[in-house]
Amino acid sequence: MLTPSFDHTFDYERAVFFMKQALREAQAAFDEGEVPVGAVVVKEGLIVGRGHNQTERLNDPTAHAEILALGAASAHFESWRLLDATLYSTIEPCVMCAGASVMARVRRVVYGAPDPKFGGCVSVFRIPTDTRLNHRVDVVGGVMSDEAADLMRQFFARRRRENAEP
Repeated sequence: MLTPSFDHTFDYERAVFFMKQALREAQAAFDEGEVPVGAVVVKEGLIVGRGHNQTERLNDPTAHAEILALGAASAHFESWRLLDATLYSTIEPCVMCAGASVMARVRRVVYGAPDPKFGGCVSVFRIPTDTRLNHRVDVVGGVMSDEAADLMRQFFARRRRENAEP
């Protein structure tokens, strides 16, 4: 189910196309043994930043897919302001990543599966739409949520099996 959006120009078919790209990034994280979250930043119909979780490989707690994708997009434009850009993430962004979307001034965050433990957009906190902040971000959830959640389930099932083996 899609979460409400305050911007009524949302194109679901377009969102599915870009979410498939984010899922490719999530698969790359999965293949590298990272928590399978992927993200892309899109502006004017083009992917201008990509990222997947690399916290283990980089030993960096901030190396989340969304942060890396926003950083790549900022480098592309040589600007930290990503006005009119959309961040697609396979999982609801955490507090850090939701905050980064606000700080980058993106227009919209589109995510796949909710994150009931760490969600910073809807599930636990509502950072992108908090009226106390000087910029608000449109949030749409539920795009390809089954696929994103399934990849997470596979990852954690594999991790439990590996930890159980002698």
